[in-house]
Amino acid sequence: MEIQTKVTELLGIRYPIIQGGLAYLAYSGLAAAVSNAGGLGQITAMSLDSPQALKEEIRKTKKMTASPFGVNFAIGQHGRPFHHMVGAAVEEKVPVISMTGGNPSGIFDILQGVEVKKLVLVASTRQAVKAEQLGADAVLVVGQEGGGHIGKDDVGTMVLIPQVADAVSIPVIASGGIGDGRGLMAALALGAEGVEMGTRFIATRECEHAHPLYKEALVKGTEAGTVVIKRKLGAPGRAISNSWTEFILEEEKRAKGYEDMKDLISGKRNMKYIYEGESDEGFGWAGQIMGRIQDVPSVEELFLRILSEAEQIKEKWGALIK
Repeated sequence: MEIQTKVTELLGIRYPIIQGGLAYLAYSGLAAAVSNAGGLGQITAMSLDSPQALKEEIRKTKKMTASPFGVNFAIGQHGRPFHHMVGAAVEEKVPVISMTGGNPSGIFDILQGVEVKKLVLVASTRQAVKAEQLGADAVLVVGQEGGGHIGKDDVGTMVLIPQVADAVSIPVIASGGIGDGRGLMAALALGAEGVEMGTRFIATRECEHAHPLYKEALVKGTEAGTVVIKRKLGAPGRAISNSWTEFILEEEKRAKGYEDMKDLISGKRNMKYIYEGESDEGFGWAGQIMGRIQDVPSVEELFLRILSEAEQIKEKWGALIK
């Protein structure tokens, strides 16, 4: 099955399926596997400790795939300076840069005159319009079902995607609650030109950094097995419900601000769970699509399944619509 959209044309990929940035998890092995399968894999830049480390990860990926891939920059409010890391990606001539979790204007300043496709993750129509004004080539639009950081407005993917598609002229990529062929076809029907999947790619064999207990939790979990933390801090994010997220939610009730919470929601606490499987001392991001995950296939197997499901839906539509 061939799927040709504005996103496949823009990014030079076979299928309009993009792997999310996945902090502390999205490295060369996963990125190359997704790109080799026909999608767009990505490396998580800000989880690496130096520009040189990012350059090395980019070079590893280039050795593993001849297909396009991207580098994701999570530019959160309390994150590290990113300018030197963006410079490293530019020096390595990566074809795609995506920006999530903060105001991307600083990255756009660095990328002026650089031949690179620019993707921005947004969670509202207003943000999407602003991203287009800044010069984004496409927007990744996340509904409240998504894992990791989501919007403050609690708007679901089903409503948000067509709203954004009507508001901007650049391609829209749907994210949040998508992990199979049904989600892909639904997104295209809503006006998107492609999809981004994060949680689903964690539960693959090539996501080698994810602890087996993390993957097991994704397979065994249900669509009701996530909670939104950090809402009081103005940066809501969806994670697997466990004893540590329960603790976070209780502390949020008493916290006066970020400083009171930073040790509980830090990257170290995230890594404690996703690398070591310590659910009593850390947390792992996951979207509600967790309820649809039933196994841990290879990336190639996942793509074949998604495309088979999409083909079945196409045939069903053909039989229904005369």
